[in-house]
Amino acid sequence: MDLNPRQLVTQFAHLMQQELFPLLERVVGPLNEELKLLSSVLALIPLEGLIGTLRAATGRPGKDRAAMATAFMAKTILNLPTTRSLLSRLQVDEALRQFCGWASVKAVPHESKFSRAFAQFAAMELPQRLHEAVVLKTQEGRLIGHIARDSTAIPARERFAVTAEHKKQRNEKKREKQKQREAKQKALRTKTAIPRKKRVRKGSFDKKKAAERGPRIERQRKQTLEQMLNELPTKCDIGTKINSQGNNDSWRGYKIHLYTADGQIITAALLTSASVHDSQAAIPLMTMSSQRVGYLYELADSAYDAKQIDEQSRELGHIPITALHGRRASKKATAVFPAGTMPQLTPAQEERFKGRTMSERINARLKDEFGGNTLRVRGAKKVMAHLMFGVLVLTVDQWLRFSTTG
Repeated sequence: MDLNPRQLVTQFAHLMQQELFPLLERVVGPLNEELKLLSSVLALIPLEGLIGTLRAATGRPGKDRAAMATAFMAKTILNLPTTRSLLSRLQVDEALRQFCGWASVKAVPHESKFSRAFAQFAAMELPQRLHEAVVLKTQEGRLIGHIARDSTAIPARERFAVTAEHKKQRNEKKREKQKQREAKQKALRTKTAIPRKKRVRKGSFDKKKAAERGPRIERQRKQTLEQMLNELPTKCDIGTKINSQGNNDSWRGYKIHLYTADGQIITAALLTSASVHDSQAAIPLMTMSSQRVGYLYELADSAYDAKQIDEQSRELGHIPITALHGRRASKKATAVFPAGTMPQLTPAQEERFKGRTMSERINARLKDEFGGNTLRVRGAKKVMAHLMFGVLVLTVDQWLRFSTTG
């Protein structure tokens, strides 16, 4: 039986690239850099095993989901903005079409079937599972020296998620303003002084209940990974960050948090709402990454400067090196730390901390080269699936570079 290129890759994935690429070129012709990267991704992931769970025992058989998953990886590698542009490329690129598993143009599914397949992939978290498999396979037995944690903004084309609680607060605010207007008009008619109302801080909460629950990063130290992930907000909202010039940048959408190891290899990723502070995702990411790889040092900027995060890192057997937050230079901090005793990074720690810039390079590559700037889906699950296809391909690309040069 003749095998298509995708089946050849999965069947002969044990071969070295020097042997595998000539085998593929006999079937599809000369391979460009994009197809070589796609074949490397397919050789490292258990795609057929995970996709097989989607097949139904009864009813009309669905289109080949493995072929569509391969097409979505190709879309990320080619940095195509939409599924429609991917279909246009499949119409004219015979090598890519055969690589995905379709022998003719007529065999390529309709755009609507691609959309339904992507929704299935997002619901079953297929890209996340494939990325985990790649990390476990490539980093097995490797002791990583440094891992840097960071997040980056993901603007989205969707409306702000208005919850029932938001609507309730908005209606109460409207009623309160209406009462104030009526009281002011009545006071003007009767010529009496308007009583001053005690100002209530916006977003006030029950301090007693908050004290019982404790800060989120304190609760996370006692929770399982699943509990931590369930508690983190993932709905689209407004986020603000201070840029390198010291100005505030705001966006509507999400925030993706990444753990990047030496060699710029992503070991763990997490999506949250844009408004979630970076420190809230540190312990879940730390736990996720520790379950997959072994490493020594954790590098982080001042957003992660918290005692609970450092203590949790040490409990997991790592050494945290975190930039000091500006609050340590305040008058309150000076009272706690007298002159000359303010904690600072040692010269050795400062030298190691320079490696944290690899997270910035990975953020830029994910956005510029692997679909981070071409987000066209809505909802946290689909957004995460879109980004994780990029994280998956980027991880394999960086691993190939690292294994070749290292």
